[in-house]
Amino acid sequence: MYERLLDKTIHLNYSDLVEFCGSQGNMFDRFNEWVKLTFTTDAGLKYPYSNSYGWCVSHHRKSKLICNVFAEKDSFCVMVRKTDKQFAAVYEQVSKQAKEVIDHKYPCGNGGWIHFRVTDEVLYNDIRIIMESV
Repeated sequence: MYERLLDKTIHLNYSDLVEFCGSQGNMFDRFNEWVKLTFTTDAGLKYPYSNSYGWCVSHHRKSKLICNVFAEKDSFCVMVRKTDKQFAAVYEQVSKQAKEVIDHKYPCGNGGWIHFRVTDEVLYNDIRIIMESV
């Protein structure tokens, strides 16, 4: 269901990623614009990891990664690292589904990485809350 653009050899532009997201293309675009404005990021298209991750919009501030936003068929997935303290600060503000993602984060230092799939407005609002945690 949530297939990604896994062909590293094709030449894509941002519009191709928006279109690939299908019914969630507008939300994918809104989220990327929100990240750029909120965190003052430089954004670029990347194929950053192994062949199972695919193409994404990578948001950086200087050399610090803010998040990667992977285009998926009728959804998108945000990969972001937060500290345990940051996750705890927003835990009671997000949906049950978001809590499950946080509960199963990939541990890293004093926090971890989440892969947060956005398929509707509730999850869109959840990832914005998580991204804004300080």
